[in-house]
Amino acid sequence: MADYKEYLSSINRELYHEGEWQWQEGEYTVTRSHQYTAPGCHNACGVLLYTKDGKLEKIEGDPLNPFNNGKLCMRCLNLVEAVNHPDRLKYPMKRAGERGENKWERISWDEAFEIIVDKVKYYKETYGPEVIVGVHGTGRNINWQLPMLFNAGIQTPNISTLFFSGFACYLPRIVGCHAIAGDFMIVDASVQHEDRYANDEWRHPECVLVWGNEPLKSNADGFLGHWLVQCMQMGTKVISIDPRLTWWSVRAEVWLPIRPGTDAALAIGFLNVIIEEDLYDHEFVEKWTYGFEDLAERVKEYPVEKVAEITGLQAEKIRKAARIFATSKPAAVQWGLAFEQQISCMSLVLAVCDLIGITGNVDVPGGMLLVRHAFNASRHYNCGSEFVPPEVAAKKLNGDAKGVAENSIVPHADSDVILRAMETGEPYQPRMLWIQSSNSIACPAMDAPRALEAMKKMEFIIVADPFLTPTAVAVADIVLPVGMGPERNSLRNWWTPMRAQSKVCQYYEAKGDEELVVEFGKRLNPEAFPFENDVDLLNWYLTMDGDYPGNWNDLREKTWHYWDWDSTYRKYEKGILREDGEIGFNTPTGKYELSPLMYIQWGLDPLPFHIEPPESPVTTPEMYEEYPLILTTGARSYEFFHSEHRQMPTMREFHPDPLVQIHPSVAEAHGIKEGDWVWIESPRGRFKQKATITPGINPKVINAEHGWWFPEQGPENWFGVFDSNPNNLTQAEVTGQGGIGSPIKSMLCKIYKVEEGVNDLVSPTEQVVKLGGFKHGK
Repeated sequence: MADYKEYLSSINRELYHEGEWQWQEGEYTVTRSHQYTAPGCHNACGVLLYTKDGKLEKIEGDPLNPFNNGKLCMRCLNLVEAVNHPDRLKYPMKRAGERGENKWERISWDEAFEIIVDKVKYYKETYGPEVIVGVHGTGRNINWQLPMLFNAGIQTPNISTLFFSGFACYLPRIVGCHAIAGDFMIVDASVQHEDRYANDEWRHPECVLVWGNEPLKSNADGFLGHWLVQCMQMGTKVISIDPRLTWWSVRAEVWLPIRPGTDAALAIGFLNVIIEEDLYDHEFVEKWTYGFEDLAERVKEYPVEKVAEITGLQAEKIRKAARIFATSKPAAVQWGLAFEQQISCMSLVLAVCDLIGITGNVDVPGGMLLVRHAFNASRHYNCGSEFVPPEVAAKKLNGDAKGVAENSIVPHADSDVILRAMETGEPYQPRMLWIQSSNSIACPAMDAPRALEAMKKMEFIIVADPFLTPTAVAVADIVLPVGMGPERNSLRNWWTPMRAQSKVCQYYEAKGDEELVVEFGKRLNPEAFPFENDVDLLNWYLTMDGDYPGNWNDLREKTWHYWDWDSTYRKYEKGILREDGEIGFNTPTGKYELSPLMYIQWGLDPLPFHIEPPESPVTTPEMYEEYPLILTTGARSYEFFHSEHRQMPTMREFHPDPLVQIHPSVAEAHGIKEGDWVWIESPRGRFKQKATITPGINPKVINAEHGWWFPEQGPENWFGVFDSNPNNLTQAEVTGQGGIGSPIKSMLCKIYKVEEGVNDLVSPTEQVVKLGGFKHGK
């Protein structure tokens, strides 16, 4: 075996330059790096970047990288087209006409720095730093960088993914999981082992419950979908919970096409079966958990027949799925964004964590691995908050303001409270927005037309992005060009491994996010930014909690770094979870809390429960008569990351139009054929997409794509951003317990064909006239 390993190593050195981070191949300089973002991605896969004369010419997957083993998605393979796209922002610009007219004047970076710094200082001195709102989007590599700028540079307490009600993306799973287990959990697909599937301790899961997630398309939250494919090739069984027939559903032992918004009831039904049939892990429950008796009493309220009625599923299929999961040793859950996009969100997180706990699948090989730094869930997450004065921090727009939401769970300001303040000036008037890595009206903004009107009231808005987006055209006063992945020095550290991202090229005057943070930070608050450049910032970050035994240049040359902590199993038995060194979990009781005390602290029910969506056949039967379909949205595609990639010719060749999936019975009832443009309408508005007819969807559900805008239409009417936007129908200020979760996957709607010249009005103004005005939340 030793001779064989040396033989493989010699081949790797010869063919793949093992141990080198940069080398020459003919006319190309090849750099071993990771591609995180921009354009959007949640992973940072290992890549080989080929540059010539300072320009990116080719990209390949790095076959030696243990994270992705040389695999790349089609978006990453298309990176050369994205990086060199002629429509990218090349220079800083300031508005030269009225907002929305798309008239710009090129300015220098020095002018941009001066204008923006002067504005920040003016608002801080005149009104206080709290009137400046820092806005960032999803998972692009800005999760600690922008909070550092906003907290330490501007010293504002108001940082948010603006207009995105209920923190409806990933964070609730993190905070909920921490309350129950003390750390976050992921499927153990061997990512924590540098030798991956060959590791002696690791074993593949016998069963993975793929719940509200399409791992191959989304590769969400640092988890590569291909890992589960490889587990399946080793024998892992799949249970699929999704109203759509996905790649995973086709290959599943059981497919449960659930009624959207009822997932918590299903999870409680699983718990009922497992406890009533005595299929739970007695040893783990008795030795390591807290609250089992209370949980057992609660689940009696949800017999399987009741759960079947709530979810629209067959009782026997629910029992079958629960039994497969409980008797598979080990088993795991791959969870998705559907968890947050319903108002029973925190209950669903709790119920599924309880499911993992009572079956003994916590931190065991092939089960659910306890990991650190999910979404930088440490000091890194709200980076720089120590620089916000306490009297300013107390003014954060959250649940204490106007009682709009009850957010004491997530440290960010609450987007609903910010929205209300923008509209009403209560409890004070926000005046400046700094939007970086967020195309607000095209993607996250629930009730997008309302969000646009609120932004128009702001006195000064900065948009920093690689492209001129609908949001930038509609409301920006200054636009700043942001560098893409190969144009920035950065790193990725959501659990193992720590990965370096190296700058290899430059696009005109675009600056990477780290460069922007340092440049603005030094000018705004030099005391908090003793950095000369982006590498200094990265070195500070690496040593912030003693995470990495070296500096960024070391990491760049090594390319990735693994920690023993993540690769250790049953940490709760070894005294390495708790700061006091005692055995147990990092929770108040030291146990895995099936009924978590933190839920009580947050004002939440500490036991699983089901709440009907605010619109449903049960909650609003009269509305259901007129709007008899359930609209779910937010599903991923191979070609796009949220609202990004719409200007990429190759991606649009594969996926030219926005698609809504409908069942053949729905198509027949409405005279709709494959490829017809159709309206999806609710009392709040409508949008149009192209119908694709499939038997692989719950007949009562339609699934529409999100994030669509049309760069080819030009900036007039903001690139058609409202034409096909499901956020014409979503509502702000409608959330679950604790202000967490939003029902954007379970809205009622109706569908009908677009008839040119008859009913093809698309602008938000025309919608207001036609439908009698938008209805704003509560």
